[in-house]
Amino acid sequence: MAELKARTPCGDLLPLTLGDATLEELDLGHVTSVMGFGDEASVSRALEAAHGVAFPKPNRTTGKDGTRCIWFGRNQALLIGPEAKASLTEQAALVDQSDGWCAVSLSGSASEDVLARLVPVDLRAGHFKRGHTARTQLGHMMASVTRTGANSFMILVFRSMAATLVHELETAMQAVASRRV
Repeated sequence: MAELKARTPCGDLLPLTLGDATLEELDLGHVTSVMGFGDEASVSRALEAAHGVAFPKPNRTTGKDGTRCIWFGRNQALLIGPEAKASLTEQAALVDQSDGWCAVSLSGSASEDVLARLVPVDLRAGHFKRGHTARTQLGHMMASVTRTGANSFMILVFRSMAATLVHELETAMQAVASRRV
């Protein structure tokens, strides 16, 4: 009988450092789609009681590494980290999407320049601050881009696009690194 081994979305493609940018795969733990039934305030109170994070405002996140809630569209967020508590089902529809996403971290002083080649959104620190998030295009893929630090971003794409994401980011990282030499 064949012995199957679990693989992460990026497999052995990461980590990768080129110039002043580093790309690493993230293990987010559980990823749960939270879609509120009623008003946002009720869902927010339920999330705070269950996990200590509020329902995020549009284009924002709440929480930190370990437990984070990312705005994902009108009346929709992703709860990342812990398994969603059953008490949330009174206020929201919950869907486990843990195996459906690829998550990477792009960090380093060149990270903004790398993303500027691929994303049609102004991600410079003066405009896109820590805790800001955007559902946008990255190359030709739909992605979620969240600023997690002064020079770091968390990027989410569908798991099926993991190799394409790494390829696109690696190409941009090479281009930025070559200009800085």
